[in-house]
Amino acid sequence: MHARRLRAVWEEAFGSGLTRPGFVNAVVFLTGWVLTQGTHAVTEALVVTGVAGRRHWEAFHRFFSRGAWSPDKLGHQLFLRLSRHLGEGALRVVIDDTLTPKKGPEVFGIGSHLDPVRSTRRHRVFVFGHCWVVLAVLVRVPFSKRAWALPLLFRLYRNKKECEKHDGAYGKKTELARELLDIFVSWAGDRRIEVAADSAYCNATISRGLPSKVILFGSMRPDAVLTDLPTPKQRAKGRPSKRGRVLRKPQKIAADGRTGWQTVSATLYGRVTTVRFKTLCAQWYRAMGTGLLRIVIVECSTGSMPIRVFFSTDANLDVRTILETYSGRWGIEVFFREAKQLLGFADSQARKEKAVRRVAPLVGMLYTTLVIWFIEGVHDTRVAQPPTRPWYRHKQGLAFSDVLRAAQRVLAPTDVLDPRCYSADLRQLNRAFGHPPNSSDRQAA
Repeated sequence: MHARRLRAVWEEAFGSGLTRPGFVNAVVFLTGWVLTQGTHAVTEALVVTGVAGRRHWEAFHRFFSRGAWSPDKLGHQLFLRLSRHLGEGALRVVIDDTLTPKKGPEVFGIGSHLDPVRSTRRHRVFVFGHCWVVLAVLVRVPFSKRAWALPLLFRLYRNKKECEKHDGAYGKKTELARELLDIFVSWAGDRRIEVAADSAYCNATISRGLPSKVILFGSMRPDAVLTDLPTPKQRAKGRPSKRGRVLRKPQKIAADGRTGWQTVSATLYGRVTTVRFKTLCAQWYRAMGTGLLRIVIVECSTGSMPIRVFFSTDANLDVRTILETYSGRWGIEVFFREAKQLLGFADSQARKEKAVRRVAPLVGMLYTTLVIWFIEGVHDTRVAQPPTRPWYRHKQGLAFSDVLRAAQRVLAPTDVLDPRCYSADLRQLNRAFGHPPNSSDRQAA
């Protein structure tokens, strides 16, 4: 029953964006990718599902390298499916990028990228691989206290050297992020969108020309140049001013005694924290244009940085809302870690351009579909029960490892080529492609 529900989620999310034979191939791939325990690969997915020897492997490679489908279209259908769990308020979105190390002279899109995890201010580490810019939606789930980032849109970033080598058009990470944001805005209709991004994505490329319904939550440098709103000129001559007088920089405001520190309690990263802050409204013209921002200067009691500076393009928001909304950005970092360590997001061995641009996004969207399936009546069943660990009694809630374990439990006994696994319009097609299920297959299903 649970296996059929999972395939029903896949059909609702991906069915309209794929041909019928393509969807059958996608189900085989997705099932095998979930069941793989070691390094993930398309051929390994055929082995663990028992499809190897029953269908030719080349059909599954062609699904990625030549198939007539678009990851963006699948992302749109997945967003429509996910909308049932997004409520009526603002849509919370996170944008960031991640590095997936790879080797091979024939692999499309490989370049040398700075590894932010292993780099420091004094020592930079560069890694060959792919860099993905990702847009994810934050969703509250009933089995965890934190908001989960569920990815929908992906773009492969290629450095200038790689683009020149293959005569490709170069696009900065921020330009790719803005492209993803514009696509998502077209999906959301009239709903308010709250975007959380770190300082790398807080600049004019992202902010210029954003619709009024899009509110950006980000961080800025402590030495950012702030200005007041311009005052009306007494005379009508000349062009109206876009900026007012220059204000003190955030680091100066934090250091002097002219403005007192205030305190507020906020739930940050799953923990209620008392924060000391100073706040003001000002322009950050270089990055955010002429709009008025609500800026929050936070005193840091730990770490090497004495202060952090956050902002919102909606100057009417209170400090607690700004801090809590920005802290939700951490959900995408959790997705990057879990997708790489548990779901093989970085394991793809694709080499051709179309395959490279499709495998990782489909794996990311697989992550989203598994969470949707888990939310809808699985998290409170015996299937979702985690292993007994007497030494780990303080665990609260469930993690993606529990989601993946539940999916493996329900998919392992099934025959992915059994026509009964699919809806009525796919059964006849699957019988034509595969072998009829034998008695042991029927018992397993």
